[in-house]
Amino acid sequence: MDTAQPGTADLAARFGQEFGRLPDGVWQAPGRVNLIGEHTDYNEGFVLPFAIDRTARVAVAVRPDSMVRLLSTYGDHGMVTADLGSLDAASAKGWTKYPLGVMWALQQQGITVPGVDLLLDSNVPLGAGLSSSHAIECAVISALNDLTGAGLEPEEMVLATQRAENDFVGAPTGIMDQSASLRGSKGHAVFLDCRDQSVQLVPFETEPAGLVMLVIDTNVSHSHADGGYASRRASCELGAEVLGVKALRDVRMEDLEEAAGLLDEVTYRRVRHIVTENTRVLQTVELLASAGPISIGALLDASHISMRDDFEISCPELDLAVATSRANGAIGARMTGGGFGGAAIALTPVTSEQQVRAAVVRAFEEAGYRAPDIFTVTPAEGAMRIS
Repeated sequence: MDTAQPGTADLAARFGQEFGRLPDGVWQAPGRVNLIGEHTDYNEGFVLPFAIDRTARVAVAVRPDSMVRLLSTYGDHGMVTADLGSLDAASAKGWTKYPLGVMWALQQQGITVPGVDLLLDSNVPLGAGLSSSHAIECAVISALNDLTGAGLEPEEMVLATQRAENDFVGAPTGIMDQSASLRGSKGHAVFLDCRDQSVQLVPFETEPAGLVMLVIDTNVSHSHADGGYASRRASCELGAEVLGVKALRDVRMEDLEEAAGLLDEVTYRRVRHIVTENTRVLQTVELLASAGPISIGALLDASHISMRDDFEISCPELDLAVATSRANGAIGARMTGGGFGGAAIALTPVTSEQQVRAAVVRAFEEAGYRAPDIFTVTPAEGAMRIS
């Protein structure tokens, strides 16, 4: 996928070429980087993502019938058509699962969704753990919320897109990604309590601190709809059941010693990751407020170790990216996203950026891995109409 995006006018013009009329509008929604708080969301815990300056954009026009025509600017997929009267998750393929899932979820809420023509463009890397799928969903639901006059609040759109992911796409995800994409703010991370959806915007600006946030996309693709993610969620649910709590959010650090005697060894390590990760999120929020980004490196490192050893969702490429970044000047690094591939992040002094980049590329080459894509991201605005 090309990282450069066409301008709004260019996308509207392309829409006109493909569909023979101009769109009713263009909407965009960003991908996200999760600064810290991995797999805590579906355990009703705490997360700290931020929206990034890479977006999915959709140009949309309402049709007079119940037909949906979908086209993307990347790949050779051709136009896909569907009938809103008979949306079928089993027959939805590729990227079209995400807009169709949103339409289905809105219908399930009793919202009348019109037929539409839709053209998608996105520069959020696919399969990198930066939530390319949720960027699509959030752009689409923002468009449909405006075009139907449904008047949904961001919290309601979050739950609708989660329903699309869980029940249409078949991915047992939580609410973190949508919340970051819909509720993000430039220069801030989104501190989200996944139990009640309350949000606190936490200042997070790397440039004034002399830092950059590097994303190292390992090009090892992952999928939330596969067994690894689902099995981790099942382990968490088992842990909560055995420990007699509503969710692992309710297990405290001081409860872990007792939990070790009640759980099998694997389930215990899964639980320990969630409990310690929730603590790390809270500590990161406190440090950002008191000392700024320069102070959080050790927490990023600890998060990666926990995901690698306790939750076991890392992979050799991610571990190499993290270790090499730290050895060459990054102040903290961790894998980000659901795991089993995807991307790592490295919070890096500007003066060390080129050294980290070069060292990671060299390390991957020496290991015989596919070359990584390395780029910077900054906290950006959430979903919006842009035309």
